[in-house]
Amino acid sequence: MGGPVDGRPRPQLWRPQAASLDGAWDFAPDPAAQWRAPDDVEWGTTITVPFAPGTPASGVPSGDGLAWWYRSAVRFPEGGPDDEQVVHLGAVDHAADVWVDGVPVAHHEGGYTPVRAYLQGALASPGEHVLVVRAVDDHGDLAKPRGKQTWEAEARSIWYPPTSGIWQPTWTERLRPSSIDALWWRPDVSQRAIGLDARLRGAPRGCRLTVELRMAGEPVASETWEPAGALVWVRLPRRMRDETWSPSHPVLIDAALTLRGPDGEVLDRVESYTALRSVGTSHGRLTLNGRPVLHRLALDQGYWPGTGMTAPSDDALRRDVELAKALGFNGVRKHQKVEDPRYLWWADHLGLMVWEELPAAQRFDDIAVRRGMRLWQDVVVRDRSHPCVVGWGMCNESWGVPALADRPEQRAYVRALASVTAALDPDRPVVPDDGGQDLGGDVRAVHDYERDPGRLATRWSAVGRGAAPVGGSALGGRPLVLSEFGGMTITGSGGWGYDTVASGGALAERYEALLAAVHRIPGLSGFCYTQFTDTYQETNGLLTAGREPKAAVDRVRAATVGEQRA
Repeated sequence: MGGPVDGRPRPQLWRPQAASLDGAWDFAPDPAAQWRAPDDVEWGTTITVPFAPGTPASGVPSGDGLAWWYRSAVRFPEGGPDDEQVVHLGAVDHAADVWVDGVPVAHHEGGYTPVRAYLQGALASPGEHVLVVRAVDDHGDLAKPRGKQTWEAEARSIWYPPTSGIWQPTWTERLRPSSIDALWWRPDVSQRAIGLDARLRGAPRGCRLTVELRMAGEPVASETWEPAGALVWVRLPRRMRDETWSPSHPVLIDAALTLRGPDGEVLDRVESYTALRSVGTSHGRLTLNGRPVLHRLALDQGYWPGTGMTAPSDDALRRDVELAKALGFNGVRKHQKVEDPRYLWWADHLGLMVWEELPAAQRFDDIAVRRGMRLWQDVVVRDRSHPCVVGWGMCNESWGVPALADRPEQRAYVRALASVTAALDPDRPVVPDDGGQDLGGDVRAVHDYERDPGRLATRWSAVGRGAAPVGGSALGGRPLVLSEFGGMTITGSGGWGYDTVASGGALAERYEALLAAVHRIPGLSGFCYTQFTDTYQETNGLLTAGREPKAAVDRVRAATVGEQRA
């Protein structure tokens, strides 16, 4: 294995010398989770990483069981005696243990966030080493954040086959003893400045960090300082006054960061990027760069035929962003899944707003609370520097908190999620319970699968004008978003939807009528159509699971953006 990693699985903190570990690994299912160490394992087959067992692309026909073992020979490059090697696993569902040469080096829980193993000494020496990963995933564990993954024997209704094991890209990189460990970009449009919080690992006293910002290959600003844990602001020239990021104008700023020691020697270099962009709310509207913007979203669940939650390729991720824009959407609501950072890279570069949300558990107890809090904090910290990410959702329709209206501990949990989100990222709006109970937050998001366009518009027009409450709660100046509606399937599709039409032409006509009604709702700040693509037995997408349009793209696009047909 080895070679360059396509698609940059950690795109905002990247070292070009990183090498992919994806490909064929030795594999062994452990259905009863009986093995405890690599020497116990009876290796018998191979799997194609990063595809989950049970997906055709993995080469492993079944994903049933409790545990799965992976093994690969890894060859580390030459380096200094004090260098570290880092093994990265983009995501492992649900818990992962990692060994190198039989030595345990990492444990991680949380099926949507990265696993990292830092290796030193003999484990990091040049030459070949044996990497082993054990993934544990109890499909019947209702207290873990699972999203739309079923806990039953078969997928049905809105619940899909479970994902277990490694399902995002894997790679290695070599680090000097002092390195750049994390970045947090915080743009300030009003001041034409980019804030940077850089976290270092093993940096000596007196080291200095330089950031150089470029646009279209041309230098625009730079700053050098002695890191001390404080946010540093890099001022941009006045000529960049209008160079803000938006879906129609996705201007990005490339960044190169260099860490030098007290004597000026280079300790580390990384590549990154950011953008001058602000999001928020004002006077009952969602704003982008200080101006009202209508969020035209599609509900996107991020599954593919043959590969499940893992994109078949980097090109497939790019294609999804391109298709969403071609259908007239300026954003997506990533539903019950934390998406691969490579998708966010394409959304950043091509211009697509993204709302992220926490995958729900199906039980409320202290274990679910601790798991949800830990996972969500990791998600926010991982993705808060992406310009495309414009908002956060804690819950969907009170999933995982079924007594939210009555139980104070469940309300406290959701509010705690919202509060910790605001603490980790004060720059984006939050929705505590999308389509569920009103627990405050920055946006009121409602769901309505009304089939009649006229009734849909009438129902929400008074609310949008502020003349009626939503479920007994007033908007209180918050933006109103119709964050789920539609959901039509075509007769004979073999699946289900919230409504049925006879053909692709009928789908286009009903979509035009629904969207015309939505555009007539006064005061509406955004909408989210269900859904972008068919997903397993839920066949209510505008596209098939294979990304083929069901209706004329030009008609869908015109209806989405609110253009009147001639």
